[in-house]
Amino acid sequence: QLQASGGGLVQAGGSLRLSCAASGRTIRYESMGWFRQAPGKEREFVAMISWNGGRTEYADSAKGRFTVPRDNAKNTVYLQMNSLKPEDTAVYYCAADQVGAGTREFHYWGQGTLVTVSS
Repeated sequence: QLQASGGGLVQAGGSLRLSCAASGRTIRYESMGWFRQAPGKEREFVAMISWNGGRTEYADSAKGRFTVPRDNAKNTVYLQMNSLKPEDTAVYYCAADQVGAGTREFHYWGQGTLVTVSS
């Protein structure tokens, strides 16, 4: 089970750190991803990190503002979001265990956490 948390209301320009904690299974050897879905829009990729942290990928909208650190000892991955914009408002989801190399598909999904950025 994946539990995402840390969402909330923040002003534009502010920061939030989302957490995704896994329980009942280890994510130590799994790539992890973050996605988001804004109202009326399809879910979109935000960021991902390889199992050892050696490789990260970001959507263009996240580059330079978001990072995706992980702490395997805590079985947790984070999404650090800085310089937030109103267009970052969305429900954010974490995902585990990439389906295949080079894909942005994952086997396991957590429930979302809502991020609202006010202008």
